[in-house]
Amino acid sequence: MATSQVQLTPEGRQKLVDELAWREGEHAKEITEAIKTAKDFGDLSENAEYDAAKEEQARNEARCNEIRQILANAITIESSALGDMVSIGSKVTVLDKDSGKTLTLAIVGTTETNSLEHKISTESPVGAALLGHSKGETVTVTSPNGMTRTYQIEDIERL
Repeated sequence: MATSQVQLTPEGRQKLVDELAWREGEHAKEITEAIKTAKDFGDLSENAEYDAAKEEQARNEARCNEIRQILANAITIESSALGDMVSIGSKVTVLDKDSGKTLTLAIVGTTETNSLEHKISTESPVGAALLGHSKGETVTVTSPNGMTRTYQIEDIERL
């Protein structure tokens, strides 16, 4: 399986490091205790608690492996070195010229996206269109469904 490099902000890297530490430490101990308790119930062939705990153990280990793989192939992008252009690690305020609404978006790596927190990936249509542009510039974004939006960059800050 080919591995690809992932761009992360320093905050995104730290979040993954913290999650891995929790999964390998506290969460792994909780799962081990759940397995031990379920074993005490007796017959393992019809023990739903045991099966559930073993499934959680497998999910936890899979996520640990995924995080290790991401961290091994990640490049941490320091936003201070990127100048005044939109890049990963930018907090961008844009004016939607079509609706007149102002949006503030954080440009982050693919693994850090969170639409509820307005964190968009550098690979999303809007994120990709904004990359490399400066305050005052206008960009046009075509969404996957063919709709176009025009945004004017009002402000750029570093996360």
